Amino acid sequence: MARDAPIYDLILLLSTSVEDEQRGKILRDVESAIAAGGGSVELNNEWGQRPLTYEIRHQSEADYHLLQFKAPPALIEELSHTLRITEGVVRFRVIKVRPGTPPAPSSPPPVVAAVASAGRASEVERASEAVGAGEAVGASEVVGAGEAVGAGEAVGEATDSGGEASAQS
Repeated sequence: MARDAPIYDLILLLSTSVEDEQRGKILRDVESAIAAGGGSVELNNEWGQRPLTYEIRHQSEADYHLLQFKAPPALIEELSHTLRITEGVVRFRVIKVRPGTPPAPSSPPPVVAAVASAGRASEVERASEAVGAGEAVGASEVVGAGEAVGAGEAVGEATDSGGEASAQS
């Protein structure tokens, strides 16, 4: 008995700087490649333009798409290669859906970039205030006295891993 082809999710982020016709062509080409490789598109959700978590190639937004499809595993490498070299594709991710995984969402997930950015900004402000007040912050802690001296002279003390102070030279 032949096994069914696995189901894959393809998250596709398309550049908003390319024309709508080009983005449509990319989607049609992906669907054609899946069909030509012996697969079938089960779901095609357009999530619209959304902000990126961080800039990619000087772009802060992308046109998000979720495609769920059945295809033989050999098609994934070919599809990945094609998407890597296609102009207008910002990012993509192909994920194999395991049995028992909940179905794909019928609507796009909420945009949380503004909340994450606001939280990060307040974290950066707190760190800046702590450094301004002379406190040690995170992994870049200041150890020892650290006075300004001439070139080649010892600068303060450094602690070794055992907590003992040793002079720097």
